Amino acid sequence: MRIRVAGALLAAMLAGGCNSVSYNPVPESAFTARDRQEFAKQSFTNVLPEPDHLRQIVTDPTRESPGTIVVDTQNRWLYLVLPDGKAIRYGVATGKEAFAWSGVAKVGRKEQWPGWTPTEGIHSRMRQAGFSLPNHMPGSADNPLGARALYLYEGGKDTLFRIHGTNEPELIGSAVSSGCIRMLNADVIDLYNRTPVGAKVVVM
Repeated sequence: MRIRVAGALLAAMLAGGCNSVSYNPVPESAFTARDRQEFAKQSFTNVLPEPDHLRQIVTDPTRESPGTIVVDTQNRWLYLVLPDGKAIRYGVATGKEAFAWSGVAKVGRKEQWPGWTPTEGIHSRMRQAGFSLPNHMPGSADNPLGARALYLYEGGKDTLFRIHGTNEPELIGSAVSSGCIRMLNADVIDLYNRTPVGAKVVVM
């Protein structure tokens, strides 16, 4: 059963933690003034995922060096490797099988409240489903890319895959996206703050 919480209650849970699991909430200091403004304007209801997809400090299972991001697409987890054999584990939504990507990349650039320019493939799929999209959506809480985006590059070129926030938090823990890695907005803000451009990303 997913836990539905709205606005201020979510902020309180993020600040106060959860007793039933080793939930390690994002500190309130991670959020900017704009973050708080956008969260107050969002049109969707916040949903926390199942307990095993809440942000937690765990023993690192990846054997990668500190600072590396590892995405376990099968279990819908993203690890940020820390020193001393630990990692931060976040719940994510991953790509549907037809759109999934795997490999080794680097964070080529980062953006706060990124705009979204749908690809022609996304436009085509939406038209077939009876919907239309604008050519560009400016950054906001209701933008599909959410609060932050980390753009994945391979060989110096944009792969067109991203790690980003979401306006559909109820889908965390699922394989639903067009290939990108979606995170709760609070989680992607935390990851953004901890990850420099050039960081290694492994998607399995």
